[in-house]
Amino acid sequence: MLLAKPFVFIRHGETQLNREQRICGHSDVPLTAWGETQAREAASCLNRPWSRVVTSTLQRAWRTAELAVPGQQAERLSGLDERDWGLLDQLPLNEQPPYEETPPGGESWAVFQARVLAALNGVLASTEVPLVVAHSGVFRVIRAQLIGTPHGPRLSNATPYLICPGLLGWQVERYTSRDSAFGKRQLTARVG
Repeated sequence: MLLAKPFVFIRHGETQLNREQRICGHSDVPLTAWGETQAREAASCLNRPWSRVVTSTLQRAWRTAELAVPGQQAERLSGLDERDWGLLDQLPLNEQPPYEETPPGGESWAVFQARVLAALNGVLASTEVPLVVAHSGVFRVIRAQLIGTPHGPRLSNATPYLICPGLLGWQVERYTSRDSAFGKRQLTARVG
């Protein structure tokens, strides 16, 4: 279960495998030039001192953090790495099985979910409103905790979201620089 504390989540910028609509699990691929631009553009709304910035150990995530929050130290956590898709890594996305199925030679959904939740809860337990820079699979774990399913649209690259518990359940909304006060603009949004 995800601890009921607010945080901001941003998926890494675009990679070549994203552009080609391929599964990008543990492959440690760099950002494209457009992915670096996306990360720099995100800096305008992430320009504030963060209590803690955490990323996965994969370069597409930590490089996004370097560009999106320059000058702030980012801690790399392997628990936030993308799912290991085993033999399916780098195959076309249309060959990806449902999330609940274990890919050949890869990580089961249960193991992946437990790993990500342990990392996220460790961060949330010790930090006020951290910035988490990770992967679409990590967001699927978050989505499963919030609404009971990992299924839904893939999260856009380099778009920050405020994820916040509330009286009516969790709220997920696009994070902007105006949101630094957390609460002035609490619009209910579907987990997309």
